[in-house]
Amino acid sequence: METFDAIVLGAGGAGLMAAAVAGQRGRRVVVLDHAEAPGKKILISGGGRCNFTNLHTAPDRYLSANPHFAKSALGRYTARDFLDMVERHGIAWHEKTLGQLFCDGSARAIVEMLLGECELGGVTIRLGQALGEIGHADGRYTVRHGDRSYTAPALVIATGGPSIPKMGATGIAYDIARRFGLKVVEPRPALVPLTLPGDEALFRALSGVATPVVARAGKAAFAEAALFTHRGLSGPAILQASSYWRHGEAVAIDFRPDTASGWLTNAKRTRPRATLAQTLDLPSRLADVLAERLEIGELGAATDHALTEAERRLSDWRFHPDGTEGFAKAEVTVGGIATDALSSKTMEARKVPGLYAIGEAVDVTGWLGGYNFQWAWASGWAAGQAV
Repeated sequence: METFDAIVLGAGGAGLMAAAVAGQRGRRVVVLDHAEAPGKKILISGGGRCNFTNLHTAPDRYLSANPHFAKSALGRYTARDFLDMVERHGIAWHEKTLGQLFCDGSARAIVEMLLGECELGGVTIRLGQALGEIGHADGRYTVRHGDRSYTAPALVIATGGPSIPKMGATGIAYDIARRFGLKVVEPRPALVPLTLPGDEALFRALSGVATPVVARAGKAAFAEAALFTHRGLSGPAILQASSYWRHGEAVAIDFRPDTASGWLTNAKRTRPRATLAQTLDLPSRLADVLAERLEIGELGAATDHALTEAERRLSDWRFHPDGTEGFAKAEVTVGGIATDALSSKTMEARKVPGLYAIGEAVDVTGWLGGYNFQWAWASGWAAGQAV
């Protein structure tokens, strides 16, 4: 039995951050993970360059049953704070679009940075063994990891959610939480492609076509690119909307978001021989399909009423997905360990002293574009300050 001040379950972004912060505060910390290497999701993120934070991070860009929960941690450890660490380690970076920050080189630089911070704090990292029995008695937690056992007064759940299972992701965080009496908000795939049913197969035939749109699901709207796939809809706008979409609801797409009302009837006056497909200013395959669905050829042959109705449909085209591509293709998870049982300042369970939950394991899910990494850093920092 090895004795520590804190045991961190999970060697991903949140777990390594918490361990590094706690270790540099003088705590003896051990990180346990079943993976053979740390930071596996970091390595594949951002096309291998890691979209490590977003300059526009704000609480309203996160989904949670309690939308106020993330405010404290995000306010106390900001994107600028993490960027300071990145620059201190000499990692070159660039802003892509919409405040998204990426490494100029490999995402491995972020993993090595976090491991370097852990080393500064004297953190012990043990990998490649399955987590076994977890116990709690007399104010101490015990964890079996392979053929070794560890004990500490603090246990940090940082094992993530079930998204991208091929990377080794599981729902073990929820099992551990329930074991200690914490509730779990139903997990579902987020930032995930949507699938279309057979009656919308015509659009699946557009696989590979992408175009800028505004996609809406529920009360959320995102102006980015949509991509048609052989199974349905993807691209940044759709991935963003997917986090807000629920089964049975429609996803609305505005194919001409920057067009003034009356643009089609005006086009009819100036170019009556032009077809709707030619007028749409969209990829030709998509324009042809939309015009076919709207049953409009030459503009001059269509009534003003028909063109006005076509305008309306094009600005609010309803797709009715029959599902998503699931956790296998989801970048993150909506839902998780319920925040009402946790302190927003420390991430500690209110009724289970010494138990903490951070990162994707918690019911806090960010938008696409570095927001989820910033939650990992901020929640990890908060727990690392408290253990």
